[in-house]
Amino acid sequence: MEDNFHQVTNYTVTSEYEGVRLDNCLIAKLKGLPRTKIYSIIRKGEVRVNKSRSKPSMKLKKGDLIRIPPHRTSSISKVFTSKNIKERVSNSIIASERDFLILNKPVGIACHGGSGISSGVIEALREIDRRYKDAQLAHRIDRDTSGCLVIALRKSFLRKLHQEIRNKQVDKIYDLVVFGNWPKELTSINKPLLKSKGKSGEREAIIDKNGKESSTEFTLKETNKSYSLLKAKIITGRMHQIRVHVTSEGYPIVGDIKYGDESLNEKAREKGLNRMLLHANSISFKNLGIKCSTDTPNLFKEIMS
Repeated sequence: MEDNFHQVTNYTVTSEYEGVRLDNCLIAKLKGLPRTKIYSIIRKGEVRVNKSRSKPSMKLKKGDLIRIPPHRTSSISKVFTSKNIKERVSNSIIASERDFLILNKPVGIACHGGSGISSGVIEALREIDRRYKDAQLAHRIDRDTSGCLVIALRKSFLRKLHQEIRNKQVDKIYDLVVFGNWPKELTSINKPLLKSKGKSGEREAIIDKNGKESSTEFTLKETNKSYSLLKAKIITGRMHQIRVHVTSEGYPIVGDIKYGDESLNEKAREKGLNRMLLHANSISFKNLGIKCSTDTPNLFKEIMS
């Protein structure tokens, strides 16, 4: 396997990548450079946008000048995705259109590779079918969350999806099961969330007055002596928003390893509950006529019976 060395280069953003995240642009442009390296050079400030440091999530504008530092790429750039993941992703496709796909993402599969994960939904799709070679995430859901996921197949359509998100024209509804008896009168949580680094170095969200405004609406569907089944509507799409909000009120999601109650999770595992009970039930891009709706997983119903 040969390495290719590349000197400093500059790329002026064209309409093709207008509205695309910086990390996704570099992933598409720097074939053969591992995702972990791409995120590293961004976070170290080696990548500059208009001569300034930028975050991976920065949305690019036409005419932006991106400085790409010296780097080495492998001549063999294909990411290997296991047969099992490809089959699970392929079987999860519930709608296939010219411009987009809709998946009922399986639990346990990340949206994309990185942070120790070799591949995810996007990598699998690109290997499954040549028609999906330019697949890009319109939005994200956590690795341990199942449910509706919209994938753009053309960059021009990805911009339309992102415009809908920016204009708050997207409705997202989640199913979740929490420990305890959720108060029926608790119909909304409004607490600011700040991205932080935990003890392990992983990103996490914390409630902090300096964080971004975050709002979630809740509807109690069913409760018993141990659990409550809820519907949650995302008003502001922050990282791990639902998970942090419910835990802050003393009702952690069943199976949530990061923000939940480990002693309660252990007891749940003894009953055979081996996943986080959070499911993206539906998503709607109002002006584009895109709607995805999935059934509440049987496991969520069984635990309430």
